[in-house]
Amino acid sequence: MKSAITDYLHQDETLPLIQLRRLGLIYSSYRFIVGLFSMLMVYITAQTGNIASLPSFLQQTVLSFYILLSLILLGLFYVVHKKMRRQLAFGLVLDVTILSLLLYSAGAPDLQLTMLYMVVVAASFMLLHSSQALVITLLAIIFVIYQQFFYAIANSMNLANLGNALLMSASFLAVGGLSWSISYRLVQLEKVAASHAKEVERLNVINQEVITQMANGVIVIDKQHVVLANLAAHQLLSLPYNSSVPLPSASDELDSTRHESYTELLTNFEQQLSKQHTQLLHACLSVSAGQSCTFTYDLPAVANASIFGKLRVYIIPLKDGSKLIMLEDLRREQASAQQLKLASLGQLTASIAHEIRNPLAAISQASQLLMEDVIEIEERNATDENIVVGNSNVDLSGNYELYKMIFAQTKRVNRIIEDVLKLSRQQTASQQSIVLAEWMPTFLENYFQGHDVFLRVKTQPTISFDTHQLEQVLINLINNGLRYSSYAHPHAYVEIEIYCADNDVIIDVLDEGAGVSAEILEHLFNPFFTTDQAGTGLGLYLSQAFCEANQTRLLYIPEHKKTCFRLIAPSV
Repeated sequence: MKSAITDYLHQDETLPLIQLRRLGLIYSSYRFIVGLFSMLMVYITAQTGNIASLPSFLQQTVLSFYILLSLILLGLFYVVHKKMRRQLAFGLVLDVTILSLLLYSAGAPDLQLTMLYMVVVAASFMLLHSSQALVITLLAIIFVIYQQFFYAIANSMNLANLGNALLMSASFLAVGGLSWSISYRLVQLEKVAASHAKEVERLNVINQEVITQMANGVIVIDKQHVVLANLAAHQLLSLPYNSSVPLPSASDELDSTRHESYTELLTNFEQQLSKQHTQLLHACLSVSAGQSCTFTYDLPAVANASIFGKLRVYIIPLKDGSKLIMLEDLRREQASAQQLKLASLGQLTASIAHEIRNPLAAISQASQLLMEDVIEIEERNATDENIVVGNSNVDLSGNYELYKMIFAQTKRVNRIIEDVLKLSRQQTASQQSIVLAEWMPTFLENYFQGHDVFLRVKTQPTISFDTHQLEQVLINLINNGLRYSSYAHPHAYVEIEIYCADNDVIIDVLDEGAGVSAEILEHLFNPFFTTDQAGTGLGLYLSQAFCEANQTRLLYIPEHKKTCFRLIAPSV
């Protein structure tokens, strides 16, 4: 028994504050109702006119005071939230005291009042710490036994009354032990529920992070309304996204502001989706419930849009009747295929290029030596007009032009080999932050001084790119623009526009050339494809490869009024 009481006293576990406040409000309401009911019974008794059963002045005073304090304690529970346990302890002590006064004023044992003690004892073990509840229980036992002794001394000693008092005391302890057992189990259940809720919340956070960081777009539609849309869905569909509004979690049930912000974000997304991608939304909604579907969606070509291409759309039915829509960017597949093509091409061409460079170097050197011999002979003939070479009049200037042609062609072949070797090396990009408004003027001054290249910077963006590779990309694009612009107009010039769209930095290289026809558009970035006889067909291919290595897209924009090649880089 002693060991059980010791363990009992050391048990200091109570319900969480939310459940404690809810039960405290219920018990405070119960106290107020009991007080009102007792006062009502007093007035009913007074109306009967039975002098023997009329309530005493002490009873009326105690009940009036009890109702007033019950109302105050009930009001405090709605206002004060920090000291709930002190309020509960004070209220329970008040209950025991008031019941004892009423029992004393009754003058004789009252079974109804005694039964109310048990409610107080049971509530104390559920709402307070075990040590406090035990004190209240002992206080109730002392008051009941004292009242019985007082009544026995004032009237006549009756062992039955003492036995009843001891039986009630044992009942109080039994009710207290049972209440403690129930309370302990409730606390343990609350702990298990809290642990499970925490685990669910952790998994929910992980799921949200996975969904947010997914490269594929994720949209969930339930009853014709969008209930979930991740960042990738906004980016792939070129719709605005407010990154300051995260996905709501299970712990945000009371955070109505966060839910309202996210609901507003989804509403805006749904409106923009129905406005800019009506065909996609209609196709998703037209799929019957419980049916899966896969199709390819062509993104609309809008002027100044930063996203172009195709999306593969997967529609997957969920168990609750909603639809999961997955958006996959086909450009990643195209980039992977391009990388495979690049790897296989690089392995083949690297071995061929190395074999060609040796005889090519010999031819180049021989042509240079022959040109030097012609120059030397012409200089000697100029100083000595009587010298005859080979006893014949040979037109050395014609030989010089042939040698010069051979040398020029060897340089062109060597340039092709250098491009092929760059292609096969696949060097990792060494990215660094570049402030375009500061870097671009210096670049143009170093490489295109004397050419009409006009720069317009509308913002102050920063991108992450390998500076050498960015130079190679821009040199190729600007040289192409100057070359093809000169074919169409006597005054060749190139314009460079830098601005931001959503979270991307856009670099447009514009010229007044004839542009790219629809027939050759699909072959534009293929290796060794060129419409210029002097070109190698590797400039655009290498430029695109460099851009992909720096997480940047290089596109030709056929909808632009001018010939436009566009770089789309993530903003830093």
